[in-house]
Amino acid sequence: YGKNTIKFLRLHREGKKHFIKEVEVCTHLRLTSAQEYLEGNNSLVIPTDTMKNIVLVLAKKNGIPTIEQFAIDICKHFMTTFCQVAYVKTYVQEVPWQRLHENSVPHVHSFICVPDGIRFCEAEQCRNGPLVLSAGIKDLKLMKTTQSGFEGFFKNEHTTLPERHDRILCGELFCKWSYGECRDFDFDSIWNKIRECILEAFAGPPDCGEYSPSYQKTVNSIQMHILSKVSQVQVIETVLNNVFYNVLDMKNLGLTNDKEVQIPVETPYGFCTCTLGRK
Repeated sequence: YGKNTIKFLRLHREGKKHFIKEVEVCTHLRLTSAQEYLEGNNSLVIPTDTMKNIVLVLAKKNGIPTIEQFAIDICKHFMTTFCQVAYVKTYVQEVPWQRLHENSVPHVHSFICVPDGIRFCEAEQCRNGPLVLSAGIKDLKLMKTTQSGFEGFFKNEHTTLPERHDRILCGELFCKWSYGECRDFDFDSIWNKIRECILEAFAGPPDCGEYSPSYQKTVNSIQMHILSKVSQVQVIETVLNNVFYNVLDMKNLGLTNDKEVQIPVETPYGFCTCTLGRK
C-alpha cells in the first residue's frame, strides 16, 4: 500500500539566485505482518497521510540535490525508522524546468518548462537487502524525416502495408536503466550523458544521419550505444511507441504532394520494446 502523486515544488535560495525542483512522488510499503488485511488490526499501519508528510519533511530538511538522492533518502528513512516495514519502493519524477536565459545570461529566478523528456527514478529495498536504484527518461518525442524505411517484412493475405524505403521515423521513447546496488554516482552527469547517447543513436551524424531499417533496430542501437558509453548502467529497458505519418493524396486538389504534407495517425499505434543487459 502507499501514497501516490505527492506533488510539490522545492525552492532553494543562494542569495539572489534561486534553484527549483518540482517533483511527483509515489511511495509504497509492504509490512512484516498482514494483520490489517486478515484481522482488521491497524496497529502497525503507517497512514498514507503520514507517508505524505514524511516525504514533505524530508524535502524541507534535506533538499533535493537530485531526484535519485531524494528517492534514496525516502527509502532509508522508512527502513531505519519503522521496524514493521519489510519493503519500500519510491518513485520520483521531475517537471522539466530549465533556467531562463536572456541574451545568453542565466536569470537568477526565472524558469521555463521545456517538455523534452521527463526524468524519473525508482529506489527500492527489502529489509536486510541492498538498496537498488534505477532511473530513466520518458515522454521523449523524437523524429527524423528521412533515413528510415521498413522493407522485407513477412507478408500474407492480411498484409496491406506497403514497403517503404524512405519514410518519417517518429516515436515517443521510454528508457529505464538500472544502476544495480546503490552507489555514490554523479546522477546528473550520467542522466545527461544517457540522454545525449539516445539522441546520437537515434539521429546519427548531423550532416548525413544514419539509416534505420526498423523501429526495432533503432531501439537496439540506442541501447548498445548507452551500454558502450556509460559503464554505470547494468540493464536498460527501452520502449518506442510509433507515431505513423500518411502522405496526403492531393490529386483531387490539382497538386502533386512529394511527401511535403503528411497526416499523423495517432491510434492505433505500434510499439516495440527490448531489455538489454551486460553479461
